[in-house]
Amino acid sequence: MTESTREPSTTSTTSRPRSEASHRRALGSLVGGVNSPVRAFGAVGGIPVAVDRAEGPRIRDVDGNWYVDYVGSWGPAILGHAHPDVVAAVRAAAGDGFTFGAPCDHETDLAELILSALPGNDRIRFVSSGTESCMSVIRLARAATGRERVIKFAGNYHGHSDAMLVEAGSGAVTHGVPNSPGVVPDVARATMTCPFNDADSVRRTMERNGDSVAAVLVEPVAGNMGLVPPEPGFLESLREICDEHGSLLVFDEVMTGFRVGWGGHQRTCGVLPDLTCLGKVVGGGLPAAAYVGPASLMDQVSPAGPVYQAGTLSGNPIAMVAGLETLRHCEREGFYERLGGLTRRLAVGLRKSAMDRGVPLQTTSVGGMMGIAFSERPIRDFDDARNADHERYAEFFHAMLDRGFWLPPSGYEAWFVSSAHGEDHIDRTIEAAASAMEDLS
Repeated sequence: MTESTREPSTTSTTSRPRSEASHRRALGSLVGGVNSPVRAFGAVGGIPVAVDRAEGPRIRDVDGNWYVDYVGSWGPAILGHAHPDVVAAVRAAAGDGFTFGAPCDHETDLAELILSALPGNDRIRFVSSGTESCMSVIRLARAATGRERVIKFAGNYHGHSDAMLVEAGSGAVTHGVPNSPGVVPDVARATMTCPFNDADSVRRTMERNGDSVAAVLVEPVAGNMGLVPPEPGFLESLREICDEHGSLLVFDEVMTGFRVGWGGHQRTCGVLPDLTCLGKVVGGGLPAAAYVGPASLMDQVSPAGPVYQAGTLSGNPIAMVAGLETLRHCEREGFYERLGGLTRRLAVGLRKSAMDRGVPLQTTSVGGMMGIAFSERPIRDFDDARNADHERYAEFFHAMLDRGFWLPPSGYEAWFVSSAHGEDHIDRTIEAAASAMEDLS
């Protein structure tokens, strides 16, 4: 095989001198040698691997080692990397100019397609990141309700704006306290944190504070403590509680939107939020995100209304074209059925491999997302996720990396399967995992 098509095996590919040199060089100019913390391998140890190419379901490091990729740039690469149709669309758009700072039809084309997949939503505002989307939604919710407080869930991640970088204090339901230096305590106190999958904690919080709560923000399928699906009735209860107290229900579908199904998890579960945050897949691998909702709420955003939000690169034509071409593929008949089937095949196979070797492993999958946890019990909230065996995950991560498989460098992150993966990739992953678990058992 040529280098560009060489596939991984179960043999070690640990020689990465160029990655080590790349990291040493990066430490001299990039903060921590990376541009996002999880890339630093802090949760698993070792030297970060530097990448120079990605195609289909694979990624290549600077030493020429290829890996089957289950990170997918943390979710956007639902078609795999460098899909020919997306590449062609981006090249054509780039020839017309990288950015206009003015309206263009590409924005409206993508907006109409997204809204067609999300019944009950009339308007969309494009931004450049999931953090920006969630930050903007919080501002809109506060303006629309005239209230200040928001409720989030432990283990859910809504970007790094000040209001969301909070953790629970003492007790199951508390006012937030900063979990990062630089977050003003008064800002953190306006965010209250409840346990995921615990609707009763939200009811209790609302009974005490309901007239001051602007919104409840939730990842409908949590993807930042592994992958934790909502328990039956949880999302339905949130909808009822918000309606009872006049608060807005916000689904953060930055990860799940168009990843777990056409539109997102709200189309599957049947619970409709008041506002939705989107990102990752909707940009087709380029920086783009959005928030959507009914006209009654969204028309309060400038210039239609008084809630200010702006962005120089919002609706960037190249990102819009990449997102549009990606979603056109996702819209095709049978796309999500096949993607979900591959992901379930991987989850079931990994768990069986672990059980056969006496290794306690929990696996979950929803659409094209999957999670694993080395734990005796299923993961239903952040406490369960924290109590999983993360040292064992680190050992497994490196064992799989040496066998040619690119996994998230943290046990708190979800895995992502793409339509470019085939059954052969899944089966080789299960086979490699079985070999790796022999060393863990």
